[in-house]
Amino acid sequence: MSKGTLFDKVWDLHTVGTLPSGQTQLFIGLHLVHEVTSPQAFAMVRERQLTVMYPERTVATVDHIVPTENQARPFADPLAEAMMQALEQNCQDYGIRFYNIGSGSQGIVHVIAPEQGLTQPGMTIACGDSHTSTHGAFGAIAFGIGTSQVRDVLASQTLALGKLKVRRIEVNGELPLGVYAKDVVLHIIRKLGVKGGVGYAYEFAGTAIEAMSMEERMTLCNMAIEGGARCGYVNPDQITYDYLNGRDFAPKGEAWDQAVAWWNKLRSDLNAEYDDVVLFSTADIAPTVTWGITPGQGIGINETLPLPDTLPDEDQVLAQDAFVYMDLTPGQSLKGTAVDVCFIGSCTNGRISDLREAAKIAQGHTVAPGVKAFVVPGSERVKQQAEAEGLDQVFTAAGFEWREAGCSMCLAMNPDKLQGRQISASSSNRNFKGRQGSASGRTLLMSPAMVAAAAIAGQVTDVRDYLTTA
Repeated sequence: MSKGTLFDKVWDLHTVGTLPSGQTQLFIGLHLVHEVTSPQAFAMVRERQLTVMYPERTVATVDHIVPTENQARPFADPLAEAMMQALEQNCQDYGIRFYNIGSGSQGIVHVIAPEQGLTQPGMTIACGDSHTSTHGAFGAIAFGIGTSQVRDVLASQTLALGKLKVRRIEVNGELPLGVYAKDVVLHIIRKLGVKGGVGYAYEFAGTAIEAMSMEERMTLCNMAIEGGARCGYVNPDQITYDYLNGRDFAPKGEAWDQAVAWWNKLRSDLNAEYDDVVLFSTADIAPTVTWGITPGQGIGINETLPLPDTLPDEDQVLAQDAFVYMDLTPGQSLKGTAVDVCFIGSCTNGRISDLREAAKIAQGHTVAPGVKAFVVPGSERVKQQAEAEGLDQVFTAAGFEWREAGCSMCLAMNPDKLQGRQISASSSNRNFKGRQGSASGRTLLMSPAMVAAAAIAGQVTDVRDYLTTA
């Protein structure tokens, strides 16, 4: 088993005890809730005549079902309105901090916690959402949990979990032109598989990771779950501290200096022992696009689709299913594939740096005829900052729709949905069948810059063509 890693240190510091099952009872420092997975959990707390043990450690927002176009209440969808009302009432009843629409701080749960400094190194974090792994970018151990576990955290501030193995994933080198954190993580998942991380925490390291901004690291950790890992993290460093310093909930004054000194001690030891180590070179990573029905089915933009008989036996059936569903042919190129919808946003790629990169591509261009392209900021704060920088004007001038904050078409539990067999170029995190709101809709995952390029070209294209001519 691993020894001396950040994961081991944080796990040990938060261990309450060992349960008869052999699992660890782990204290959770920060619990994030939203409107979809919390109503049933709060109901179970009430049914058992329990209470919320540490309401100050729970923070709520609304994101999944929030319309990004017309946010007038009551919502047009009665179920969405019911979820909103339930969360509003539960937060009021239990004294939970709640960032509602119009507060200036509402947004996707994995965007608002980091931007406010709620997410900090050394924390254990849980949320009823699989992409909670995002928060590991700060050197936290963050888990997505189910509704019954949301209940457990509300009532006891602990979780019953089995300890994970730790795999160190090193990515070394300088990112080539047009290659972003999204491409890096899609490449990793492609190589290790969507089940490769089962039973593991992923420690992302190497010179390429050390050079990444915090928002790039969040993209990386966000999709650790798509590679089967329960969580992903990056050791905290000066880039982490520069991002956190001065944010709403970050320590201040002398407490800040003490916090940084402690955070530095949590970093994995130089002689730490890992259960596995995998090395990647940035020279092997190109702008990447998924072609299938899992995030692991991706290729570099200049590659052709794989021939099924060249794939491992266990992947061949899934590949055949993907070719039929996506209406693609083995050996063909994805370049030139027409797109109907282009979506920039999500907890993976809806932050200000993502919007800046997409705007660089959109500047001076126009969305292709017949393409619906829209940009959804990850939070109200991201929206405010983007508008202050004039990014909204760049997008609207190019023919993109500029929306309110929310999860939007990432999972389509709101009015933003694909129709029929439409093909979406998406900066989100999952390309499962039906993920974006249509049972037959098709999703191609890529970086925000690649989505912007696809919107302009009306088809899948190489973003580097726009970067070299910009």
